[in-house]
Amino acid sequence: MQDTFQRKYGQLISLSLPCPGVSPADLLRHAHGQSRCFWESARDGVAFAGMGIAVELMAWGANRFAAIEDQARDLFSNAIMLDEREPLAAPRLFGGFAFHDDFVPDLAWADFPPAHFVLPHYQLVRVRDMFWLTLNVHAPPGENPHALEADLREALQAQIDRLQAPPASPPRRSQARVHYPMPFADWEAAVRQITSRIRAGDLKKVVLARLAEATFAPAIDVDQALVRLERAYPDTYRFLFEPRPGHAFFGATPELLAQVDGDQVATMALAGSIRRGATPEEDERMAAALLDSAKDRNEHQIVVDQMRARLTPLTSRLDVGATGVIALSNIQHLHTPISGVLREPRGILPVIATLHPTPALGGEPRDVAMRLISILEPAPRGWYAAPVGWIDQRLDGQFGVAIRSAVAQDTRAWLYAGAGIVAESDPQKEWDETRLKFRPMLHALNVER
Repeated sequence: MQDTFQRKYGQLISLSLPCPGVSPADLLRHAHGQSRCFWESARDGVAFAGMGIAVELMAWGANRFAAIEDQARDLFSNAIMLDEREPLAAPRLFGGFAFHDDFVPDLAWADFPPAHFVLPHYQLVRVRDMFWLTLNVHAPPGENPHALEADLREALQAQIDRLQAPPASPPRRSQARVHYPMPFADWEAAVRQITSRIRAGDLKKVVLARLAEATFAPAIDVDQALVRLERAYPDTYRFLFEPRPGHAFFGATPELLAQVDGDQVATMALAGSIRRGATPEEDERMAAALLDSAKDRNEHQIVVDQMRARLTPLTSRLDVGATGVIALSNIQHLHTPISGVLREPRGILPVIATLHPTPALGGEPRDVAMRLISILEPAPRGWYAAPVGWIDQRLDGQFGVAIRSAVAQDTRAWLYAGAGIVAESDPQKEWDETRLKFRPMLHALNVER
C-alpha cells in the first residue's frame, strides 16, 4: 500500500513559516473559488483553515472508517516536516463521514461521498496569538526533499505576502425563502409510531430529524455565516468543509464525538434539551427543570450507558463524570463528560467508528433505530449528525457530531434538526424542540424565524 501511494504521489513534504496578521477567516476569504476547510474549538483556543487540495481521500461502504485509516496511515507514513518549531502546524486531514454507511449522494449532497478527507495545499493554524502557514506538497519519487527546501520556502513566503493583502470579498446581503417539507401531521404520525414500538419493547430511543430548505438571492455568504456563528455560539466546535467551490457543509456543534491524543480519549454524552430563560432567574429554573425531568434524564442515561458500553472494550480506564447542564445561546442540554485511557492506541478513527452514531443522534438499539430513521425521515441526512473533524500525522484527531449544521450550494441551503424520541415523548413538544434547534443556522444565514 505504501509503495502504491509513493508511486502515485511521491513523498509528502510540509514546510511551515510564521504568518503574522493573517487569521483563519482571512485565509478563507482569500480562498474563494478554491476548496476550503475550517475547524475551530474555542475550548482549545486553536483554529485551522485550509485552501486548495494536496491530497484527497475517499471511501464508501461499511468499511469506510477503516479504509480512511489505511489511506491516512499510508499518506503520513513517510512524510517529512521541514520545520517543526510549531507542532500544531504539522499537516492534517480535514473532512468527515455520512450518517449512513450506504449513503448515495443526492442533489443536496452531490459533492459529499460517504467518507471524504482533504489535505489542504495551504494550511493555517492559530495557536494562542501566533499564526503559522504550512505548505503541503509531494516530492517526485527519488527526489531529495531537503534539496527542495529553498524553493518551497520562497513559494510559501510569496503566499504569505499575498494573504497579508486585504481580501476582495465584501459581505453580501441575501433575501431568503424557507420551506419545511415535513408537515406536522407526518411528524406526529412518525413520533407515535416510534413511541408505540418503544412501549412494545422493540426500542428504547430513536432520534427523528426534519429538514428546512432555504433559497437565497444572491448566493449564500458562508464566510458571514461563520462569523455569526462565532459571535452567537463561541463555546462550540465550528467547522466548514467545502471540497468544491460553492458546495459547503458548515455549522457550530456543541457536541464532541471524540478527541484522541496518544492513549488519551475524551468524549461526552449530550442529550435532553430545554430553552434558555429570559432572565437569569428563569434560566436557573429552566436548568433545574431539565435536571429534574424524568423524560430527559431517561433519554440522557440511554446515551451515557451505551457510550460506556462501547468504549469499555477499547479502554483500560474509563471515567464517566457527573451529569450537569451546558448552556448555549438559545438552548440548554444535559451533559456528561467521559474520558479514558485507550488499551491499544491506534488514533481517532477506530474510536469514532465504535461510537458513531451515538444514541444521542441515532437511537437504541442502534441497528433498529437506523432502519427506522431511513424509513421515517423524508430526505437523507447526508453528513448531518455524522462525524466531522480532523486527523493529524499520528492519526490522532478531534471530531464533532455535525449537528446545528447546513449544507449549501450557491443559492440553496438545507438545514437539519432532530429530537430524541423516547416512550414519554409528546409530538408537539418534540416539534417545538426542533424549531429551537433550527435557530442557530437560520440566524447564521441571516434568516430570522
